[in-house]
Amino acid sequence: MTWEAIQEKLLVHIPNLVESRAPAELIDEGFISYHAVPMIAKGKVKGVLEVFHRKGFIADREWLDFLETLAGQAAIAIDSVGMFQDIQRSNLELKSAYDATIEGLSNALDLRDKETENHSKWVTDITVALAIQFNYSVEDLKYIRWGALLHDIGKLGVPDRILFKSGCLSEEEWLIMRQHPSFAYNLLSGIEYLRPALEIPYSHHEMWDGSGYPLGLIKDQIPLAARIFTVVDVFDALISERPYRETWSEKKALDHIQEQSGKKFDPMVVNAFIRLMKEDSIKNLPLLDERMI
Repeated sequence: MTWEAIQEKLLVHIPNLVESRAPAELIDEGFISYHAVPMIAKGKVKGVLEVFHRKGFIADREWLDFLETLAGQAAIAIDSVGMFQDIQRSNLELKSAYDATIEGLSNALDLRDKETENHSKWVTDITVALAIQFNYSVEDLKYIRWGALLHDIGKLGVPDRILFKSGCLSEEEWLIMRQHPSFAYNLLSGIEYLRPALEIPYSHHEMWDGSGYPLGLIKDQIPLAARIFTVVDVFDALISERPYRETWSEKKALDHIQEQSGKKFDPMVVNAFIRLMKEDSIKNLPLLDERMI
């Protein structure tokens, strides 16, 4: 019965189920008359709308038209749900592709500079942990994470002779190095889905007192995400090994961050950072579950 409605894509009416030798369970239920209408959307059968009667029933044209309309509306609803689920699945797949691409690019940047290898992933985890303290939405945390991973992407525009120079940079070389946030802006601003992640790559060298670059922003002119990242980035740089200076202890680095509160760094961010460091040892801070963002 149902199969006939699907195969023929037409309404099926059985006036007497007993005479038609219908399945015993239908007869036991006392059903006599039966109608089945295929639910069709975009030329495909999405299901079958069945109506059973316990009395003999002869439907008029108006009733049959209503049944077919009901089946059609149900088919559209089912198709819409399927489309929504497909879109959700596609969005998840696209997000995974975005994440994989950004992480791959970040890893490539780290591999290019052996001195800061694994730096991007580490500071990203701490930055997101700190940003959570400021009640960012899940969507905003995603862009903070992406921005942190790509914070040094502008260095792709800096010549290797300057980027990997062992000695001090000349004034001319320093001017070129200071352009890397602008290089990042020019590179990422043309990629629509990365525009909300630009705050950190473009502004993470701005300082609370206005002494930073590239724009010399001061205090709240600097995006909060960039102010958060700057504290984490400087702390990481101080406790990391560098051939040109002695590695600082965590305590010395934290003391420096606190001493520069209200000067180079946003006091509100410094206070939150110090609290975070007291709650979790910086070396053992668990990596955040990236599925949340």
